[in-house]
Amino acid sequence: MSANLNSPPSASALANPWVQLIIGVICMACVANLQYGWTLFVDPIDGKYHWGRAAIQVAFTIFVAIETWLIPIEGYLVDRFGPRWVVIGGSILVAAAWALNSAAASLPILYLGAALGGIGTGCVYGTSVGNALKWFPGRRGLAAGITAAGFGAGAAITVGPIKTMITTAGYQHAFLVFGLIQGGIVFVMAWLMLAPPARLIAAKVKSNQTAHGYTPIEVLKSPVFYVLYAMFVLIAAGGLTMTASIAPIAKDLKIDKIPVELFGMAMPALVFAIFLNRIFDGVGRPFFGWLSDQIGREYTMALAFFTGAIALYTLSQAGANPVVFVLVSALYFGVYGEIFSLFPATQGDTFGAKYAASNAGMLYTAKGTAVFLVPVAAIVAKAHGWGPVFSIAMTFNVMAGLMALFLLKPMRVRHFAKSREAFPAAAAADVTRTSTT
Repeated sequence: MSANLNSPPSASALANPWVQLIIGVICMACVANLQYGWTLFVDPIDGKYHWGRAAIQVAFTIFVAIETWLIPIEGYLVDRFGPRWVVIGGSILVAAAWALNSAAASLPILYLGAALGGIGTGCVYGTSVGNALKWFPGRRGLAAGITAAGFGAGAAITVGPIKTMITTAGYQHAFLVFGLIQGGIVFVMAWLMLAPPARLIAAKVKSNQTAHGYTPIEVLKSPVFYVLYAMFVLIAAGGLTMTASIAPIAKDLKIDKIPVELFGMAMPALVFAIFLNRIFDGVGRPFFGWLSDQIGREYTMALAFFTGAIALYTLSQAGANPVVFVLVSALYFGVYGEIFSLFPATQGDTFGAKYAASNAGMLYTAKGTAVFLVPVAAIVAKAHGWGPVFSIAMTFNVMAGLMALFLLKPMRVRHFAKSREAFPAAAAADVTRTSTT
């Protein structure tokens, strides 16, 4: 793609794809702890109120379900009015959610905090990813990956401080302090967000992309969408279970407090695992996004999903070894997080950029569907241990990898052929744009 597509003319230094990408990454990092830091709060909350892990994890389910299921609406608002005001609203709700969690003395209040946090995080997440897809039409995998990395790795730098504050000042104080700090940063960053110019939104720079902007209704009529959705659910179910339960898993395996020395660092196994998980998750998202730009979305998906299956099998067999637990869980998250870069990029290629925020939001609801399996996993683990949970998630990974190669890939080839026939004007414009850029 030529340089002029990445540098729209504007007097503002903010109207630059990379500047907007960085702003989105910062926003994503500041809302990540509502999901990835949650596991640190589960046992302290249970220790204070004795509500039980399963009941407390319902809050996590509510958060993820609302975060994902409302993103199509938030995406529509972004496509219609631009990113700024949606993210401002999100920042306020994120801060309010953490403040409410700090004062929650009953499950209904905890669930209300989860709901507010879900709405706020969805505003920030959907806007940041959708904006990235529009600003980088020729490198959607990389752009979505870098943006999603903010969410995946954003918790890494705060895991230690949050854990320390929970230990020294209590989980309630940690909720309040970090909620106000993170919400405040997002509020400031929101004022700097801009929508890209129209010529970038309409750009098509590769043969396996479409310039026709499929509306959400048109997308819902496409079989490709439902295959993507099913694959997303299969992978997200295991990843969300691991995310929400990594601390209980380590505790049940009796390795959470065992010191582990790796890479010149020494930490308790649980803290080390969460730290490395966020790093690997964050690095994996842009790496696999970039790789998919080079070798294709489906081949990259299969590689990541099969690697995840191997990691889950290893955890089921040797997860009680603290070193294995730390390293292999990091490997798993390194390949799990790619769904948050590859799936948005794939839908952007398949259905165009004009309604990218809305369409990516519809696909992202698969995460909200998958999260309902998290409490089920907790019940299974309580009755039978974590081995069966790992085995089920491993099976899901294998299924999704096979679907990517033998179902999604041929379906997308047929989709592009039909799209060229159905929208010849857009196809002709593609040729003109490609030849002049």
